[in-house]
Amino acid sequence: MDVVELLPHLHLLRFPVGQAYLWRDGDESTLIDAGPPGSAAPIAALLPGRLRRIVLTHFHEDHVGGAGELAAMTGAEVLSHRLDAPFVRGEAPGPPPVFEDWELPLHAEALRHLPQGEFTRPPRLTELSDGDDLDFGDGARVVHVPGHTPGSIALHLPRHGVLFTGDTVAASPQDGSPIPGVFNTDRPQTLSSYTQLASLTPNTTCVGHGDPIMGPWASTHDSRI
Repeated sequence: MDVVELLPHLHLLRFPVGQAYLWRDGDESTLIDAGPPGSAAPIAALLPGRLRRIVLTHFHEDHVGGAGELAAMTGAEVLSHRLDAPFVRGEAPGPPPVFEDWELPLHAEALRHLPQGEFTRPPRLTELSDGDDLDFGDGARVVHVPGHTPGSIALHLPRHGVLFTGDTVAASPQDGSPIPGVFNTDRPQTLSSYTQLASLTPNTTCVGHGDPIMGPWASTHDSRI
């Protein structure tokens, strides 16, 4: 796991597949996503104080795989949108992506780097809805952005100009510009959600895959997606 400081109170945690973000408020921290299975121990080792909560942007294993084990280790509350909550808990299989042909080799490569088999699920889960406010970052607003999954969410910290997008937004591997994320359950919904997030005009955009986008970005996207 690589750790990159983005702001004095914000760090990027990068894994072989996917990434998470750690936001610090004094001696308490909030983790946005939890990495793939096996990520709990390295995350716990770098925590600067109490981990109060783990907010999951969606149910895919590269984002929730470490949540259950980390919650058991730290006592942190785990939160997810109500529509993805049954999939996070493992009560039902989540809906699969509807792949574009060009996405298939990308997905196969990602799977090659993910641990196989079941992983520890969160013992308890707090369900979120659009518009909920969370007590970190001087006020974090939950934004429901369906398309990548039914219950995908973003988190907007307006006082800091920070936006956590989950996989609704990615950074282009070519030039680092924002593009809609891949492997979506509903492509048109994802494009609509992408445009919705662009309208928030963040100064720091913490995407699900790729380098964070430091500075404003426009609502443009790769025509393939």
